[in-house]
Formats: sequence, structure tokens, C-alpha cells
Amino acid sequence: MASEQFVKALQDQIGHEFSAHQQYVGIATYYDALTMPQMAALFYAQALEERDHAMMMVQYLLDQDQRVVIPALAAPRMDFADVVEPVAAALEQEKRVTAQINELTRLAREDNDFASDQFMQWFIKEQVEEVAKMSDLLAVVTRSKDDYERIEDWIAREETGEGSDPTAPPIAGA
Repeated sequence: MASEQFVKALQDQIGHEFSAHQQYVGIATYYDALTMPQMAALFYAQALEERDHAMMMVQYLLDQDQRVVIPALAAPRMDFADVVEPVAAALEQEKRVTAQINELTRLAREDNDFASDQFMQWFIKEQVEEVAKMSDLLAVVTRSKDDYERIEDWIAREETGEGSDPTAPPIAGA
């Protein structure tokens, strides 16, 4: 059974993941309004991924016979100064989520909650990928901030999308 402090922290994390989902929708609509369909599609996909992460956590709590709590969320940021700012915000968000995931893992280990520790391992791997992806994107967008077509071309060329990961935790409702 999952430890009490881990469950509480995971319930909070569900809110963080849904908040990241909303923020990525906000970023996607910013790029959509600029007629940057590649950037918009990338962030719409990121939003879905964050939603799935929240639902994986929901399913884990259900599987552990724990109460699911969905926290209230603040509105996402919708306005940005330029095309670089949303990606910089996304990178900071991914770094923040990485720290949160690491803290969840620490709590599980501190309580000898081996099942929860194992559950968190997939998220640790995922966060390494997400931070690297946003770091690369920030470098490209910063370098090409005055050439939207160059940014769009890079995304079209480099962003291949992700296939399903058979090691991913199950998603509630899927």
C-alpha cells in the first residue's frame, strides 16, 4: 500500500500535471494565433502528454485503493512577449516538474514504499527526455526568433512524434 505522505504528494502532483496540460494548451494557442502550425501542434501534443501523466497518477491511486483528489487550478499564462518566451516558460516548467518527480521518489524511498518508487521510475526517465527536448527547442527558437519559417521547418524536420511506450504506466480511462 502506498504511504500516506506519498499519496498526498501524488494528489498534489496530479494538479501540477493538469496545470502543465493547461499551460501547454495556452502556449499552443499562442503559436496557433501566430500561424505557426508546427509549434502549435508540438505544444498541443505536449498538453495531451501532460494530461496522460495526470491520468496515470489517477490510475495508480485507484490501483492502490487510495482516494483520488483533483486540485483546483490557476489559469494558465496566455500572453507572451515573443516566440522565445513560451519555450523558456515550458523549459522552466519541465525543470520544476523534474524536481517534483524527484521529491515524490524520495518520499517513496524514505517510507520504503517500493511499489510507488517503481511507479516513479518511468516519470524520471520521461523528465530527462522532456527537459532535453525543451532545451533543444529553446536553442532553436532563440537562434531563429526573427524567422518563424525556420523554426517551423526545424520542427517539421526534427519532431518525429513519439510512439507508444510499452513501459508506460496505465492511463485511467484509456
